[in-house]
Amino acid sequence: MSELFDFGRVGVIYGGNSAEREVSLQSGQAVYEALLRAGVDAVPVVVEDNPLTTIQSVDMDRAMLVLHGPGDEDGSYQAVLELLGIPYTGSGVMASALAMDKWRCKKLWRGIDLPTAEFAILDENSDWAAALESLGGAVMVKPNGEGSSIGMRRAETPEQLQDAWQHAAIYGDVMAERWIDGAEYSVSILNGRALAPIRLETDNGFYDYEAKYLSDDTRYFSPCGLHGGEVHQLQQLALQAFNSIGCSGWGRVDVMRNSDGRFQVLEVNTIPGMTDHSLVPKAAAAEGMNMEQLVVEILRTSMN
Repeated sequence: MSELFDFGRVGVIYGGNSAEREVSLQSGQAVYEALLRAGVDAVPVVVEDNPLTTIQSVDMDRAMLVLHGPGDEDGSYQAVLELLGIPYTGSGVMASALAMDKWRCKKLWRGIDLPTAEFAILDENSDWAAALESLGGAVMVKPNGEGSSIGMRRAETPEQLQDAWQHAAIYGDVMAERWIDGAEYSVSILNGRALAPIRLETDNGFYDYEAKYLSDDTRYFSPCGLHGGEVHQLQQLALQAFNSIGCSGWGRVDVMRNSDGRFQVLEVNTIPGMTDHSLVPKAAAAEGMNMEQLVVEILRTSMN
């Protein structure tokens, strides 16, 4: 473990001001404790207001970012760290900003022929019935720039669609996406490699905030039930989606399989959750990597 000394002093930056602050606090604490167990000289940097002042007040040689949500995961902190000349984990400014913008990601994927479900941006002037019909009669409504399934609802009628839009609009722009009636998979990306996919099952109707972070009934399958060729296809699709928006280091790609058996990319997460319910640690564990090894491997990506 002597190579760990090459990292210098690592500031684990977490907290933030988004709706995902609580998840970030849990993730950041888990990462910080794992780094200490691995022998890394780590210091917690809990940010809220005045992040620039907070970061400047800490003596660090590099940063491990464990922030989630808009304003925190969208390139803002990456820009601050670049301004200060501090190397950091994960994707850069542009890729982080693009990954948080579901609509623009999906526009890009459509442009390069990556499979992703039909979608539309909603606003107060939307024709709810026409929007629903154009997207197949059932949709998932979601804030365009949030994560952790915050603000998401299914809609099958014009009234439900308007209600779902109003629920999501408190978080900003809103997108509706054709409902996919099939299995959901998560593919973690680490240093240019797709880890073993995980298939998710929940009784909640979809993989919502409760299923992600609170429920002990969510079911995770790895091996994921696909045969070898399908696993490779899923991993390659995840890598394509990740690389297409310029992401680097580590992350997670969420994919669903529709009723025709075709994979559809949902979104890319540039700083996924790292709690005891989170998918990246589960994917790493499926490949024989413990939490300490995982965080050190993520930290290595800050040296590229």
